[in-house]
Amino acid sequence: MSALICGSLAYDTIMVFPERFKDHILPDKVHILNVAFVVPEMRRQYGGVAGNIAYNLKMLGGDPYPMATVGDDFGPYMQRLKSLGISTRYVRLIEGQFTPQAFITTDVDDNQITAFHPGAMQESHLNKVEDAEGITLGVVAPDSRRAMLQHSRDFERLGIPHIFDPGQAMTLFDGDDLKVLIRQANWLVSNDYEFQLIQERTGWGKEQVAEQLDALIITLGGNGSTLITNGNEEMIEAVTPTAIKDPTGCGDAYRSGLIYGIQNDLDLVTSCRIGAVMGALKIAVEGPQNHKHTLDEIVACFQNAFGYSFIS
Repeated sequence: MSALICGSLAYDTIMVFPERFKDHILPDKVHILNVAFVVPEMRRQYGGVAGNIAYNLKMLGGDPYPMATVGDDFGPYMQRLKSLGISTRYVRLIEGQFTPQAFITTDVDDNQITAFHPGAMQESHLNKVEDAEGITLGVVAPDSRRAMLQHSRDFERLGIPHIFDPGQAMTLFDGDDLKVLIRQANWLVSNDYEFQLIQERTGWGKEQVAEQLDALIITLGGNGSTLITNGNEEMIEAVTPTAIKDPTGCGDAYRSGLIYGIQNDLDLVTSCRIGAVMGALKIAVEGPQNHKHTLDEIVACFQNAFGYSFIS
């Protein structure tokens, strides 16, 4: 059972400013803003939603196929994926471009200033869902606008059930776009802020969105998540992490659990609970792809949290 995960593969450069941004920005001078922050701490991480989901799904024993466009600098990431046993069959190199990159500066209050360079992602529409073989489930995750619309349409046309995960790409779509993307999808996953934007742009209430889908899942960070299906709403409790180090990539880890559950014919409550476990394991480690766990460890964490096993 193979999952085609359409989205970005990216490098995240994370810099830590050991002071507060607000102490260096004069409110009455923001119209001529010109500031520089010295960042003694910096780290570069492997990221991008397709990479993050694939990393976590592989950890669960799944068979992920990321579909993305990357640039000339992708070499180290390519080798990493191969070393993890994650297929790069549908990763397309765009010569003369950079791999998508996020540059994130965080201050001591966890405020962030982010610059994102899409690079090769601007050509992601060159990838075609129909070129993939043996796919049983698809994911339309943050990518270029053209690619997301195209991939969603193609999954529906080919009869491949898929998850729509708008994420940070929400700003690319108007209400009509979102209505089409929701109707074409089988499942919608978003955090509470993103879902508020969906409601505002579509004019649809929660029930109206949910009735277009097999299930609507709204994640609430440390407060868990909500599963809405067949007119019923169920709260999925968060799993208490061993530490809280870095929330980056927690949403992607959650989605991997949902994908695993759907592909293994588990009920949606259990699938979302696996997602909650994966999010808790991720948040305890800095970076979106630095947590390492065996399937047995994941199962044990799940059983400790929920009192049963998701593997018979």
